Amino acid sequence: MALEHAILVSLLEQPGSGYELARRFERSIGYFWTATHQQIYRVLKRMESDGWIDAREVPQQARPDKKEYSVAALGRSVLSRWLHEPIEPESVRHELAVKIRGAAFDDPVALIREVERHRQAHADRLARYLAGERRDFTGSDASAPTTPDAGRELQHVVLRGGIAYERMTLAWLDDVLDTLHRLGPAA
Repeated sequence: MALEHAILVSLLEQPGSGYELARRFERSIGYFWTATHQQIYRVLKRMESDGWIDAREVPQQARPDKKEYSVAALGRSVLSRWLHEPIEPESVRHELAVKIRGAAFDDPVALIREVERHRQAHADRLARYLAGERRDFTGSDASAPTTPDAGRELQHVVLRGGIAYERMTLAWLDDVLDTLHRLGPAA
């Protein structure tokens, strides 16, 4: 997937400025596809010149005008083509897993701190995902649509996949930590 496809999806969900789009990447789509602000702005400029998106000036009070982007017909066509193309299942490149296997040739206990650091990062990510789910889908502040909303339901199923992945990763890291502690020197 290219960043362009992630931007098209986000702009179809809701038009916005480059800044707003970058914030969305930080809050939701960025959980699964990351990009820096500079990358987003650079790609927006190219997508606009290629006719994939349209931009309109939006006047603002006490601030400079902003550009609001929306998906043009050509952008919808590009996204539709991409959605219909097959993609290969992702291959996992997991450096920590290689380190864990390699620890058999060194001191397995030396990896405990690193595995704990990874575990904390995944626990933090899970907490963010769960907070986002409460905010946007299940909490008292979440708006419940009166009719089925495909966009909302598909956003939620992707988020649930992220939640399941983080829970699985935490369970695996707990198993790794138990194993490393078991292999350590007897207390």
